[in-house]
Amino acid sequence: MAGIPFVRDLDFAYGRTDRASPLIRRVIAQNPGPFTFLGTGVYIVGKSDVAVIDPGPPIHAHFEALKAALTGERITHVFTTHTHLDHSPLAHPLAQWAGCKVYGLPDPSGTMSHASLEEDGQEGFMPDVLVKDGDTFSGSGWTLEAITTPGHMSNHVCYALKEENALFSGDHIMGWSTTVISPPDGNMGDYYRSLAKIRARNFSTLWPTHGPPVKDVNPFIDAYVAHRRAREEAIVARLKAGDTLIPDMVKVIYKDVDVRLHAPAAHSVLAHMIHLVEAGRATAEGPFNLATRYHAA
Repeated sequence: MAGIPFVRDLDFAYGRTDRASPLIRRVIAQNPGPFTFLGTGVYIVGKSDVAVIDPGPPIHAHFEALKAALTGERITHVFTTHTHLDHSPLAHPLAQWAGCKVYGLPDPSGTMSHASLEEDGQEGFMPDVLVKDGDTFSGSGWTLEAITTPGHMSNHVCYALKEENALFSGDHIMGWSTTVISPPDGNMGDYYRSLAKIRARNFSTLWPTHGPPVKDVNPFIDAYVAHRRAREEAIVARLKAGDTLIPDMVKVIYKDVDVRLHAPAAHSVLAHMIHLVEAGRATAEGPFNLATRYHAA
C-alpha cells in the first residue's frame, strides 16, 4: 500500500527453524496466500522452557516441523493472538502433545463468520486459560505480557516480550500488508484505539505473524494510521461523488489492488463506513452491510 514501507521476507524455507533474536525463533507454515503472505509465522520464545505463539493451521508437515523444532525442550505455554484459522487450530493439539495449557481469548460466538472471506474464524475455540490485559507470564529468561488489541477481531491479543522490548503483533500490525477489519466482529474504532495503545508503548521491534519484523515501529504505526485515514477520505469522496453502494466504491478506491482482495477490501470499507456513520460523517439507509445504501452526511 502506498506510503507504508512494507518489506519482504526473502530468506526462508518451510519447516526450517530460523533464529530471529537471542530469545526468538520462527517456523513458517506451508499456507501461503493472499491473506497469509508466505505463511503463518509461529514464534518460539525462550530456551529450554519455551512458549509458542500462534501455532498455526492443522497441516501435518507443519505440525511435524514444530515438533522437530521443539524436541528436547519443555513447552510451558501455548498462546494465541486470535482465532482465525491460520493462527489457532494447532494450539490445542500442540498443547496436548507438550502437556501444557493454551492461553488466549475464546471465539467470539461465531460473529466473525464471513462467507466471502478466506480468513474465517475457528468456531467454538476456547483456551484453557483466559488472558486479561496486563497479565504476565514467565519462563526461563523470558517474560510475556498480554495486551488486548481489539479491532481486527474482538478477541485479538498481542504479547510483549519484556527482555527485548518487542511485541508479537499477530494480525494487529503485519509486516507485508495492512490488516483487514471485517464487521460485525472487526471494529474500526477499536482498531484505531488499539493502534494508539501499542504506539504509546514505544516498542523496539514488532514481530508480526505474517511478514518480516518491523524495526522502525512508531513511524510504521503512524503510516498505518495515515493509510486508514486516507481510505476514510476516499470513501467520503465517493459518497460526495454520488456512490451509495460499497461494491461500487471498492472498484474505484481499490482499482490498483489485486481483484482477489476486493472482497476483504469491501469489508474494510464497511468497517470504515460504520465508523464514519458513528462520527456523523455519513448516514445509512438500513442495517450495516454491503447491500445497504450510504450517503454523505
